[in-house]
Amino acid sequence: MSQDLTADAAVLVTGAASGIGRATVELLLAQGVRVVAVDLDGGALAELGGLAGVVTLAGDVAEEGTNRAAVELAVETYGRLDGVVLNAGTGGTLPWEDPRAVAAAERIFAVNLRGPMLGIRAAVPALRQAGGGAIVVTASVAGLRADPGTWAYNASKSAVLNLVRAAALDYAAAGIRVNAVAPGLTRTRMGGGPGERRTARRVPLRRYAEPREQAEAIRFLLSPAASYVTGATLVVDGGLDASLGLLPPPDLAVPAAAVIRRRRRRSARSRR
Repeated sequence: MSQDLTADAAVLVTGAASGIGRATVELLLAQGVRVVAVDLDGGALAELGGLAGVVTLAGDVAEEGTNRAAVELAVETYGRLDGVVLNAGTGGTLPWEDPRAVAAAERIFAVNLRGPMLGIRAAVPALRQAGGGAIVVTASVAGLRADPGTWAYNASKSAVLNLVRAAALDYAAAGIRVNAVAPGLTRTRMGGGPGERRTARRVPLRRYAEPREQAEAIRFLLSPAASYVTGATLVVDGGLDASLGLLPPPDLAVPAAAVIRRRRRRSARSRR
């Protein structure tokens, strides 16, 4: 691939019909990259099917056949495969004591962990044939830290991070780079919602990411601009993971020094 992922590149994107996946497809198309778009939602995927430079495949990434078919479609259509974005994911953790909790967790693991594992296995032969390439897996800051009530999602995304490291080591000699992007709160169907305004206050940048911002990080990891980056996790979370979470971030309109002085005065009063 060229430095800017030019028109001779072919990239496979899962979870392509919405959110970060859709933004990634649109960004790649704008750069002339040819795309195989894969999603479980065939109806939403159909909207991408009419775009020039896109072929689509409806299927479940937790199934080995879907991953094989996606790679075969890329090679048959474009003659090669240069990059893979394993972005499909799901949530829906249930409380530990819920009778349906284990079944729900198994589905989360199937999509979030089994899916990338199958995707890597399916893509490697085609990437080798192209002389190397890049794989980017969408993980999450939820794989770096835990939150109440999301134990299955946390576990699945944490496992993805080490899967990426291990695959990067196994395929480095073949010229295949494997990296992860770890989005924070992002305005997608999974991440947005009525509580966005409240939870955004916990983010140092005080807002959710737009899907395009996550797509830009994915584009970088795909490109030769990241030619010496493998086995890495690029955290794109507005500073969320930089905080212990014990105190809310300071108001963006108030200088940090003023916030520190104010907290010291409060602490001094409490000791009197």
